[in-house]
Amino acid sequence: MRKWLVLAAVFAILLSSSVALAAFRHAPAPPPNGEEPIGVLYLFQKTPLPADPTSGPWPIVPGGAWGLLRYSLWGEDFSFDFKGRQLAPKTEYTLIYYPDPWPGSGLLCFAQGKSNPAGNLNLARDEFEMTTSLPARGDANFAAVYPSGAVGAKLWLVLSSDVDCNARQMIQWNPEKYLFEFNLINFEYRAD
Repeated sequence: MRKWLVLAAVFAILLSSSVALAAFRHAPAPPPNGEEPIGVLYLFQKTPLPADPTSGPWPIVPGGAWGLLRYSLWGEDFSFDFKGRQLAPKTEYTLIYYPDPWPGSGLLCFAQGKSNPAGNLNLARDEFEMTTSLPARGDANFAAVYPSGAVGAKLWLVLSSDVDCNARQMIQWNPEKYLFEFNLINFEYRAD
């Protein structure tokens, strides 16, 4: 009886090992640059107060509105999932790419939606068709500039009434009602 139990255990281990090996062989190849294909960006309500030595320019409003964006790092399409919290209730917002300088000529409107009565907003797109990388050429953040040296795209959540998606630029400025990027992002456009 013990022999059969030992043999059954050995057989089970061999079977599970072969199943795991087969799954490993058919797993997708790792990304070409070793990164995961998904980026994460937090957006926060900020105050346009003068620079403070402890918080820097545009400090985050403590306890203010915020959002979390998960997005594709590369591809032919820009995919994303955005969740905004503590926003103004029942208000129309648009998630945009804002290229500097003002008024953001050439900006992209990714999605628009209305926050619910609790001030929550969910926006998602599986395939926002792109024709450029982010930041795009012509964006002041395309190349390193003194003093920050930062390179990347700004993604903002703005009032829908403050952006003209057809003209692809901002038309009003109400920064206390927006969510601004915590960091700049980069998206690499790759045509298939």
